[in-house]
Amino acid sequence: MKNNGCRYGTHRVVEPQGVLPQPARVLNNDMEEIWDNELKLEVIRLNVDSASFHQIKEKLVKQGHTDIEKAFAEHAIDLTTRTGKHKNEDTGSGGMLIGKVVEIGSKFEMKESIKVGDKIASLVSLSLTPLKIKAVKKVHLEKDQVEIEGQAILFSSAIYAKLPDDMDENLALSVLDVAGAPAQVERLVKPGDRVLIMGAYGKSGVLCNAIARERAGVTGQVIGLVRNDKYTDVCKATGCTDVVIASATDAVAVQKAVSTVTGGKMADVVINCVNIEDTEMASIMACRDRGLVYFFSMATSFTKAALGAEGIGADVDMILGNGYAHGHAMTSLDLLRRNPTLLKIFKERYV
Repeated sequence: MKNNGCRYGTHRVVEPQGVLPQPARVLNNDMEEIWDNELKLEVIRLNVDSASFHQIKEKLVKQGHTDIEKAFAEHAIDLTTRTGKHKNEDTGSGGMLIGKVVEIGSKFEMKESIKVGDKIASLVSLSLTPLKIKAVKKVHLEKDQVEIEGQAILFSSAIYAKLPDDMDENLALSVLDVAGAPAQVERLVKPGDRVLIMGAYGKSGVLCNAIARERAGVTGQVIGLVRNDKYTDVCKATGCTDVVIASATDAVAVQKAVSTVTGGKMADVVINCVNIEDTEMASIMACRDRGLVYFFSMATSFTKAALGAEGIGADVDMILGNGYAHGHAMTSLDLLRRNPTLLKIFKERYV
């Protein structure tokens, strides 16, 4: 076992030197000998973040691949072989994983009681996690998940959660992957707020619908924005009082639709969970003056949001999504436990 590694993992950075693992282009993913402040996992499954998974699929289709599962598997192996991690080279985003603990460094900072053999979910991005893929067993194109044979390293600064005993591991992984979104919504939404959830049918969207409804209460309004009216029933079942059908990339159409359902008052809080690019202006234009926009989507461009708001004279507060909030794992798992409709949806989609 190697000694005196950095708790943030800089000892694994190959290039460029002097940066943290997330912005690094290449990490050392050697698994033969770990540092004393690392945790080594036998990886079972990757949950690639939605924006990244969608972008990779689209890219493979444009390249002419017909067997997308096979092409995705080859891409994942190539990416981790070259860079030592699964960081999308176009979007910069990653995802998370579940794995079995195989070795614990003598100085690894234990944030909860774990032992060799336990299954845990990483709550830090794959974009900073040293990962070696030996083989891809299965690509789940509709679940944003990849079953692999491989190993990964968590640093002392990492956060993780022991998988719950009362929930299927794939179900838990799907929820924990987006745990930051409902936890932040719980903080941001107040009783009586008008809340717009953009991408209200997706994985993070349905969780946000439910917790926004709980927080806004009977005097509030939860508006789900989706691109297809066939998603309406799910949105309403998970907490939306209103559903608008529009493309999240059409800012003017979104602004008009939200104005109609709010009587011109617009949203107090906008939560962007959309997994495609160019949705910044729709989010901003749907928000009232001095309202709040929370960009959970990894497809968000800070430049587009900041300059776009300035360009139309929109005085709104904007928060770039942080996938971590204190207690976010428990918040999301408990939300699923107490909401049978959400539990049913997640079981149908991800188990």
